[in-house]
Amino acid sequence: MASISDKLGIMREALNDLEKSLNEESEPSALRNVDAFELPELVSAIVDFLQPALMPYEAAIYWLLFRRSVLLSGQQYVRASVRGLQSGVILSRSGQSEDLSYASVQDALAALEKKGALIKAGETNREGTLYKVCLPEEIELCREKMRAKAVVAPTEINVASELDYYNVAENRLKVFERDGYQCHYCKKQLTRFTATLDHIQPVSEGGDNSLHNLTTACLHCNSRRGSRPVMEAIIGASTK
Repeated sequence: MASISDKLGIMREALNDLEKSLNEESEPSALRNVDAFELPELVSAIVDFLQPALMPYEAAIYWLLFRRSVLLSGQQYVRASVRGLQSGVILSRSGQSEDLSYASVQDALAALEKKGALIKAGETNREGTLYKVCLPEEIELCREKMRAKAVVAPTEINVASELDYYNVAENRLKVFERDGYQCHYCKKQLTRFTATLDHIQPVSEGGDNSLHNLTTACLHCNSRRGSRPVMEAIIGASTK
């Protein structure tokens, strides 16, 4: 029978492997997190922050690629070709055809790339180009809207849910949105799947779960900081 120290060693090794996989941004599997998938909040963020900035063809193509990637596999990567997106996406502007012109699809894809909603992630082959479908927290124009929304005081406050920004799921997202999904310490850009919350004043020292006592952190910085003062953690992250 394994001793307690052996079991702890196995747990530490597993946690190290998990942290490594989350920090490897080039690995698509690091973006898979089906168990923690917050689909309603994610769709709401797309509708609130991204869709208003898209033209109809751009929105239709984004949603289709979102369905084929995030919804279908839990990953943000999908292959798509211009010809493959000409049919079955949206009616033409005239309303007389279900087919889009080659140029219309090209223009829509280029616009989505320019707005940061899509990123070419690989070479083109017979199946199309490999794209990364970006989430709102990865798109600068969305982050700007998130920051603007965060500073607007709510007209009504539900004290029971608003007091706790650490344990209440919808409130955790508000902290991430306020911080632009960026690690407070190393400034790494995160997503809702890789971001964690860190107490500025540790709970062990009297800190609470209020909005002002929480900050966004990557798993690496959060685990490294421990109970160290915030400034010490920031200086340590900046000298890595």
